[in-house]
Amino acid sequence: MARLVITDVNKCVGCMSCMFACSRRFGEGGLAKSAIHVSSIGGVERGYKVVVCRACEDPPCAAVCPADALVKRREGGVVLRYEKCIGCGNCARACPIGAVQWDLEDNKPIICVHCGYCVDYCPYGVLRLAGRG
Repeated sequence: MARLVITDVNKCVGCMSCMFACSRRFGEGGLAKSAIHVSSIGGVERGYKVVVCRACEDPPCAAVCPADALVKRREGGVVLRYEKCIGCGNCARACPIGAVQWDLEDNKPIICVHCGYCVDYCPYGVLRLAGRG
């Protein structure tokens, strides 16, 4: 029962290796399919922001989905039933931290599934796959 956690955001240098790794899960070479978003809040001097699903116990994104396309994970967070999604965007608007990324090509959400693929690509140990408990 794992979930992705940010161990220390202050270690992030904005290299976006985690984002590239996440996109590669879908066979993409760029950043368009990444469920993680890294952005500058002032670069080297002020740091970076890492936004990834925090595995809510009661996910607001699932609560607002009119198509029941988001299924609650036992470990927290959700899994997208892609074929059921109607692309309304309610999930993205409902996420309080902005962790639901959007696939502009397919008009569907991109939501972290807590697979941990990105963890091995972060050279600074910003991300970790942790069990609940």
